[in-house]
Amino acid sequence: MTEPYYITTSKRMCQESGMDPEEVSKPKKFLNEAEFEVKRKSYSEILSVVRFFSNKLLNSLKGTPILVVVSDANGFLLDIDGDETIKSIIEQFGIRLGGQFTQEDTGTNVISLSLQQKHPISLVGEQHYHSFLHNIACYGSAFHYTDEDNLLGSVSIMMPIPFQNPLFLSMLTQAIDSIERELLLRKQNKKLNIMNQIMLSRTRNGIVITDENGITTEFNDFAQKISNNSRESVVGRNICESHLTGDYFKEVLEQGKIFENEEIKFKDDAGNLVVCLFDAQPIYKEDKMIGAFGQFRDISDRYLLQEKYNYLAYHDELTKLPNRRYITREIGSIIDELNAGQQRTMALLYVDLDRFKIVNDNFGHSYGDELLIHVSKRLCSCLGEKDTLARMGGDEFVFLLTDFISPDYATKKAEEILNLFHVPFQVGKKELYTTASVGVAIYPDYPISMEKLMIYADNAMYQAKLQGKNRYVVHTSELLEDMMDEYSLEIDLRRALENNEFVLHYQPQIHNQTGKLVGFEALIRWQHPRLGLLFPAKFIKLAEENGLITQIGEWVINEACFQNKKWQDAGMVPIKVSVNLSTQQFLTRHLITFVEEVLERTALDPQYFVVEITEYMAMEYEYSILVLKKLKSLGIGISIDDFGTGYSSLNYLKNFPIDYIKIDKSFISELMNDSNDAIIVNAIIMLAHNLHKEVIAEGVETKEQLDFLTNHQCDITQGYFFSKPLPAEEIEMIYLGRQG
Repeated sequence: MTEPYYITTSKRMCQESGMDPEEVSKPKKFLNEAEFEVKRKSYSEILSVVRFFSNKLLNSLKGTPILVVVSDANGFLLDIDGDETIKSIIEQFGIRLGGQFTQEDTGTNVISLSLQQKHPISLVGEQHYHSFLHNIACYGSAFHYTDEDNLLGSVSIMMPIPFQNPLFLSMLTQAIDSIERELLLRKQNKKLNIMNQIMLSRTRNGIVITDENGITTEFNDFAQKISNNSRESVVGRNICESHLTGDYFKEVLEQGKIFENEEIKFKDDAGNLVVCLFDAQPIYKEDKMIGAFGQFRDISDRYLLQEKYNYLAYHDELTKLPNRRYITREIGSIIDELNAGQQRTMALLYVDLDRFKIVNDNFGHSYGDELLIHVSKRLCSCLGEKDTLARMGGDEFVFLLTDFISPDYATKKAEEILNLFHVPFQVGKKELYTTASVGVAIYPDYPISMEKLMIYADNAMYQAKLQGKNRYVVHTSELLEDMMDEYSLEIDLRRALENNEFVLHYQPQIHNQTGKLVGFEALIRWQHPRLGLLFPAKFIKLAEENGLITQIGEWVINEACFQNKKWQDAGMVPIKVSVNLSTQQFLTRHLITFVEEVLERTALDPQYFVVEITEYMAMEYEYSILVLKKLKSLGIGISIDDFGTGYSSLNYLKNFPIDYIKIDKSFISELMNDSNDAIIVNAIIMLAHNLHKEVIAEGVETKEQLDFLTNHQCDITQGYFFSKPLPAEEIEMIYLGRQG
């Protein structure tokens, strides 16, 4: 593998300067105790942030002997944390607190190179110039104040070379990104605090004092500034004549009333809005009212800022339209009025652009964003006086129609919306055509919730999509019946086990090097008597919600073991069959005994049965390791499914009795288009093999994906490139007696 140029350059510099690679090269400059304390104090906040995230890094790599080293921008070591054995070893090499690491003194080292480069680096084994470092793998990265690109220091992780893995560089990069974001946030907060202090120091309360008759006796400088009235024009006049505060002072003087935080608004001479909080109360002397006290606090900036925040909170940043939060608040408010007996009408028109994804995919998101802006402007052109338009997100918009006389208003508005799309949109130098699907839901004459009304409109819109797009559909009771059919699935699901309606389909797993069939993944299907064959996405969530998932999971285990044994007895070469465990099933107390009983009853050799768990299940570390070890003791195989999308702890990979790591199909699908996915897949394969585990890639659909995985030593693949999941009868026709 070609050495990065900066490492080659560094090693050449060492050679040219006469450094002996066989000698231990130690730092020549160390901070004395006082200098070190001063330096640590100046870096105290930075070190606290770095240590927080470095501790998270150490915890995620618990059990791996590593060291985290932090330097300042000049290479002085400020913090060393991690494995005590490594710490004591490196001290012999001069790697200790206060030492300065430079290439001139210590040769090719991760600290100096990290500070020089603008990207994370790795320095592994013989990439070091000095031979005493050849047994060490180092990963390092500088960190900065990103707003100024101001170099602050570096973080490096060091470990014995047998433990090195490219995945550590990615983990360090994520930690550095978190450190930089936190440091920038703290820096910005300091600036904000300073600005707030300056504002507070310049902002004073405007004070007004009157006698018992309301004659103004005091009007301070800040009151003059806030009100734009001079002291001379106010003192001596009756405050009750003021159009701003006169009524308040009158109640104070006549009734002894107290006012707090009354909001007063007025325009200054320049026409700018001034907003003040006004307090007023009587002044007493020996229980006798002798006057009134009032004060103004100018909150104009805060008020305007709050108005801006309120706007941003309830408006879409791209189109400036009201957003989902705004429209749901409005709908909820109208429903409350309807429930209170007010006579109002309301309808929702849910608008979704057709094939909008094609624009993003072919022209880029900037074109997509500009198209959405043009669409929003055109949609605004058909707003009625009492209509509201909101962007729900993505390419979805909602019209809220209120207080119309006839329901025809909603359908005519839907037609008007569709007509807007007859003319193409000019985006940049391109003419882009799109249409829309519109779902119409009119609030009925009986109470329903906001959520249900939104669902009605959304379902009607999807029905418009199904009917061919570029049309509108009005929600009706028939559509509601279709929805109720979906709800009735739960009732049917409870009978499905009793009626033996579930079936298993089996997806082949192929060994990449030999091309031979090595296993099947058993995937459940529901042969619904009325709806036909249903896939798991249609009913598994229901099963989880109503507690049936464990019973269904047990049926899958029993059926898969029975079928595999049946195939073996019929002459098929023995292969493994894997099943997915649900979280609820994994947590049941009798899982071990159930699997053991099924294996005994079906007489299936345990080596041909594999259970797949998700990373989420492994988060309960103590419980998971106990259960997995007991399952492993039965002789079965264990696979981690959807690897890379969940908890992804290296600690459980090291300690759990796992045989297979299954790469999630989301990484495989973009393998040839996204270099990051390719890097992650390669790193997972290397990691798995270093831990002596086999790798299965699921979702393989193209030869290019298969070639990449084969070239990177992925062990097993499954996916539509080889076969979709098939019923047992088709498996027998294709594979029974044809292996070898």
